[in-house]
Amino acid sequence: MIDFKQQVIKILKNYITDLGEGEISAMLETPPNPEMGDYAFPCFRLAKIFRKSPQLIAEEIASSIEENEHFEKIQQEGGYVNFSIHKPTFVKEVIKDVLSKKDQYGSSKIGEGKNVIVEFSSPNIAKPFHIGHIRSTVIGNSINRIYKFLGYNTIAINHLGDYGTQFGKLIVAFKKWGNEEEVRKTPIPSLLKLYVQFHEEAENDPTLEDEGRMWFKKLEDKDEEALRLWQWFREVSLDEFNRVYKMLNVSFDSLAGESFYSDKMERVLAMMENKNILEESEGADIVNLEAHNLPPALIRKKDGSTLYITRDITAAVYRKETYDFYKNIYVVASQQNLHFQQWIKIIELMGFEWAEDCVHVPFGLVRLEEGTIATRKGRVVFLEDVLKKAIEKTKEIIKVKNPNIENLDKVAEDVGVGAVVFQELSNNRIKDYTFSWDKVLNFEGETGPYVQYTYARAGSVMRKTDITIDEDINTSLLTDHVTMEIIRNLHRFPATVEDAQKKNEPSIITRHIIDLAQAFNRFYHDHPVLVDDEELKKARLAIVASAREVIRTGLTLLGMNTPEKM
Repeated sequence: MIDFKQQVIKILKNYITDLGEGEISAMLETPPNPEMGDYAFPCFRLAKIFRKSPQLIAEEIASSIEENEHFEKIQQEGGYVNFSIHKPTFVKEVIKDVLSKKDQYGSSKIGEGKNVIVEFSSPNIAKPFHIGHIRSTVIGNSINRIYKFLGYNTIAINHLGDYGTQFGKLIVAFKKWGNEEEVRKTPIPSLLKLYVQFHEEAENDPTLEDEGRMWFKKLEDKDEEALRLWQWFREVSLDEFNRVYKMLNVSFDSLAGESFYSDKMERVLAMMENKNILEESEGADIVNLEAHNLPPALIRKKDGSTLYITRDITAAVYRKETYDFYKNIYVVASQQNLHFQQWIKIIELMGFEWAEDCVHVPFGLVRLEEGTIATRKGRVVFLEDVLKKAIEKTKEIIKVKNPNIENLDKVAEDVGVGAVVFQELSNNRIKDYTFSWDKVLNFEGETGPYVQYTYARAGSVMRKTDITIDEDINTSLLTDHVTMEIIRNLHRFPATVEDAQKKNEPSIITRHIIDLAQAFNRFYHDHPVLVDDEELKKARLAIVASAREVIRTGLTLLGMNTPEKM
């Protein structure tokens, strides 16, 4: 495709020798109204250089530029030089690019040869996979897909919370009040019940906390009974989790959780000792970070047991040695900001320059309408229940609107799960939000089902004709403002994907796909596609086919399926 932006830069460089191409590129803007042009160059910064008003500078530049085949209009607008792309050329280039690349339109090789680790989801075993886990799961899954789409070699890691004092507590609870048959029948609800009971009993009997710590120490020391119970809890938990991951179309390259690093920590602790950054404090080992405006980090308790931070440091060292990563991305709630600041600073103090390549991608919290999620108190909403309820509601809607649809169960699952995923990825990830059934299951407006239906509608149009769709069309028939809105949206898609990758922000793609779906539906409403005029029909079908391709690609990057019929 012709790089129209680069063409603008080259034209301007001929008249503005004081600025480099990179500077000109950074200054270019998009006019608020397409009728004003496709690119706008502000001349305010040049006023001091040329000692003239921005308006006069813009007028002189615009009047000096010779006619260019790529632009139908170059004119001054206030203190700007505005460039309007030659519409038929623009349409032809965009459609040709989309239809030739299909599901690879917007992809690139900028990440070729670079390994990127994306750690996400990371639930605690033996605890519910609840609605609070959906953010890390779907945001991380989308980020992983985006990086892969741009040519990076991604390694998706589910850093399972399968180690720590909580498992000592659970072992104590199971030994005191557990029933093996009950746990096998309903693993997570039964283990949650035991975990809640432990904390209720511990309020009246604080010695239970000491007993829990003792059993975790036994687990670290490879006690046979502790290992057997822990392994069992881990296996039944993974069976439960995998059902939800299958519904969400999420997979991982590694399930190396905290326990994986239990035999690797001594070496890393020795590295820290050799760097003289470990200090003894009341019998425990800490790293004093006060000089870096951070509180001290507890690395090893006085009983010799390790902590979450110890395992994160060890995991980072292992990943660098194993994968030689370009980026090591952690999709973890903003609650853990301080934790990441501490351990990444410790990695830096250990002398590892790659500490700056460890990136925390935080996100806001999920709250329930009745309060904050609290596993210890049993106040949770199971994620599987959310997805199942969304599927059932979708099925009811489809039965009313399209009672004869084939594959009802599959379509209802794609749309119902998609509705939940899209809702999660619609807003900036850093925002907190309150989980509400009414909002999640609202299928009106800017929602996943709306975009999926737009895709299915486009497919329905395509199935009604046997015309071969390609870029050999009369593009002069596609230059009205409604059609051009789609073209501009399609043209921006590759830059949108790269922007989402740079900012680790899937909602940028979500917003773009909503805009495209809305533009397509305006086009569909205003422009009959299957008309008698064969030339016009083929041209409009090319728009339908192009929009459909990009909607599908966008939804795939978000982790959603695209039903052919709804």
